[in-house]
Amino acid sequence: MVEESALEKIYNNYDPDVLGDGFQKLTLILSDDYEGKVTANLIRRKSENESEKAILYIHGFNDYFFQEEMAKKFNEEGFNFYALDLRKYGRSYLSHQKLNNVRSLLEYDEEIDLALQIIKLEKNHQVIIKGHSTGGLILTNYAVNHLNSNLFHGLICNSPFYEFNLNFLERQIGIPLLSFLGNYFPNIKISAGFSEYYGHSLHIGKQGEWNYSLVWKPHNIPKVNLGFIRSIHIAQKNIRQHTIIDVPVLVMHSDKSIDEKEWSENYKKADAVLDVHQIKKYANKLTGNVMVIEIEKGLHDLVLSKKPVREKVYKEMFDWIKKKIIK
Repeated sequence: MVEESALEKIYNNYDPDVLGDGFQKLTLILSDDYEGKVTANLIRRKSENESEKAILYIHGFNDYFFQEEMAKKFNEEGFNFYALDLRKYGRSYLSHQKLNNVRSLLEYDEEIDLALQIIKLEKNHQVIIKGHSTGGLILTNYAVNHLNSNLFHGLICNSPFYEFNLNFLERQIGIPLLSFLGNYFPNIKISAGFSEYYGHSLHIGKQGEWNYSLVWKPHNIPKVNLGFIRSIHIAQKNIRQHTIIDVPVLVMHSDKSIDEKEWSENYKKADAVLDVHQIKKYANKLTGNVMVIEIEKGLHDLVLSKKPVREKVYKEMFDWIKKKIIK
């Protein structure tokens, strides 16, 4: 934990963010790692009314924070909104780094801890952490490793990456083998295996409605290091062995997955990245006050689904918050 006096020097240095419209950015200088200098960026948009409630959002793989509508929805519900661009993603990517390159998801604890401390210092006393896809895995892993924390009081997962979307033999033999090799040869690169059509379903330049950086979130995903595969595999194993979470948990996912080889409109109403049955399976193995909700015609990132679908997502999410978190 960083001492409060040091935090006060950090958190007073917000700059305007690229999103404009009340969004601010705070660059966090982190410990150097095997690639050199490391930073993360905390993005903030405060509620118009004074509030002691906050949400901290963490993006997924091949991603960064750009979901302005989501932030404003939370603001309207009286939450101060925060998001992290994790090290080596989006605003935090530095030219000497490989995108998304970590060797353990525990590396992210440094920026998560720091962000949560800053959020608390900014007089937020009721904090929900929310993660999408790999961000959902990161925060589930964080929650099972940080029981009895006074820094967060609820967890929301949007299509969390609880299992690789592969066949049985690939999951049971291939991934453990790659994970083993990743311990010794972390920089060997392999295909990420995601369809470019997911990006096409989102981006305004293709078939979607959202405008975001194709540098920070490209349709064709760069190869990943074996060290990254190992980091995911180890975290997935950890949440299966340590299932207890001591804050209320909401896990949301689409009602179906898609793996078509050519573009079709079906990509606009299904999860094109993960197997929703695996999400449901492992979400239901978590121990504690856990609710799992299926969203009909939801995309992998549920809040980027078509408007009627995402309105359903927000309703379910805020209804859950009012029942389980708000006192």
